[in-house]
Amino acid sequence: MNTTLLIGLVAASLTTFAFLPQSIRAIKSRHTKDLSLPMLVMLETGVLIWIVYGFAINDLPLILANIISFIFVSITLIVKLKYG
Repeated sequence: MNTTLLIGLVAASLTTFAFLPQSIRAIKSRHTKDLSLPMLVMLETGVLIWIVYGFAINDLPLILANIISFIFVSITLIVKLKYG
């Protein structure tokens, strides 16, 4: 594994899993009042665009990290919409 790929995987892992505690907290507490709906929609849209870009340049760390992020943000967004 080359150094550039390793750096990409580490960065992707850190930024992807940084949102996990927020998602878990929202799911468990069903409390999302402090989460901004526009922020979640913008984040979801941005992550989707990163996925498309990752496929366009064939960048596996970028694709995988953003698919996982998309799942976390989607779950949080659904909880936000359901429980406000």
